[in-house]
Amino acid sequence: MEIGELKIKMNAMKTINIVTLGCSKNKVDSEHLAGLLEAGYQILHDSDADSEVVIVNTCGFIGDAKEESIDTILSFAEARKAGEIEKLIVMGCLSQRYNKSLKKDLHEVDAFFGVNDFNAIASLLKVKPEDSFKPYHYKRVLSTPQHFAYLKISEGCDRACSFCAIPLIRGKHRSVPADQLMEEAKNLASTGVKELILIAQDLTYYGIDINGNRQITHLVNALAAIEGIEWIRLQYAYPIGFPDDLIQLIASNPKVCKYIDLPLQHINPRILKSMKRGVDKDMTIGLINKIREQIPGVAFRTTMITGYPGETEEEFNELLQFIKDQRFERLGVFAYSAEEDTSAYELVDDVTDEMKQFRVETIMELQQEISLEINQKRIGTVEKVLIDRVENEYFVGRTQYDSPEVDNEILIAKTDLEMLIGEFYNVKISEADYFDLYGSVE
Repeated sequence: MEIGELKIKMNAMKTINIVTLGCSKNKVDSEHLAGLLEAGYQILHDSDADSEVVIVNTCGFIGDAKEESIDTILSFAEARKAGEIEKLIVMGCLSQRYNKSLKKDLHEVDAFFGVNDFNAIASLLKVKPEDSFKPYHYKRVLSTPQHFAYLKISEGCDRACSFCAIPLIRGKHRSVPADQLMEEAKNLASTGVKELILIAQDLTYYGIDINGNRQITHLVNALAAIEGIEWIRLQYAYPIGFPDDLIQLIASNPKVCKYIDLPLQHINPRILKSMKRGVDKDMTIGLINKIREQIPGVAFRTTMITGYPGETEEEFNELLQFIKDQRFERLGVFAYSAEEDTSAYELVDDVTDEMKQFRVETIMELQQEISLEINQKRIGTVEKVLIDRVENEYFVGRTQYDSPEVDNEILIAKTDLEMLIGEFYNVKISEADYFDLYGSVE
């Protein structure tokens, strides 16, 4: 086919806009779906541009996320009704969980699909890809900048946390075979990806379902050896059974970021027990201390839940004191959301919405001050920074201690020096704010 003919064919293709809500695991699903559909359509991710087809990949994790998903669907439903788009498809966690009620109430939506219905979506859109989507299909159209990508190493979860509906939506834990992950990672590296961000519902559980052993350390070590990969970042590590050899690998391998995402949720013993976390206060503090001792300079990211059923003022203050004592580099907090069919749903949700919001704000005000103090101590240091984008008068990048979208950013004022997106630079930190740092290239 001549180049001119190819351009005409591409221009004749209809456009699909895949709108992704929720977590990075959803983002990977959207990118896999895009890899399947690009055989018949031009693909856009989260675009404001006109498109003939819109696919909304929904989140159903907590109340606020479900509300955002519904609002997004309603917005595109109005556009569908007005004839501004030809077809509206809804998929993902919310659609998986509430399929019947969504179909009943949202007539402008052409079809609803669950979390794994990629081939059915392709069939509806009359796409005949070279290879149908298989359980561990690795062809993707990235929605991230070309230099970093998320790598989902497992699906589902075997945990029974009382507040979480993910196992109800995504099913039991299923590890992606290592050879498939290596193939996907090598493919990503060949397209310019330099940072792999490993994600799962329970990262350190990887491999248990394959041969009964945790294989996360072996996997990370193998991925780090791929040519072109310079950073590997670990997100969503459950505190139970955190492997000692993984701690040693993070401490010793310069390609593995000294960054651990360890969602803890709470610290009060009664609440931890009710949450069915399988860990107590002493075990939690012991793990944190061990990691900090063995990985000097490690940055922790964690998340907390406040307003859990029965959470007293004393229990909340215990959580607040724990945060003060531990001084996590990164921390987020959710207000408890009662989710149908979870065991906590049977408990009396007796903390008012107003009190939940007050407690969320109190925690984040504390964390803001902790973050500022930690950032100020970085002034004068020189750090390796990966440039993500240009924004207004700044180049914006991240260090090994920062995940995209949720953590600190390094802002470097535009000068005569031309910096390249997706490249690493040594940057001297000169100023610090609550969640941003400023610097200049050394």
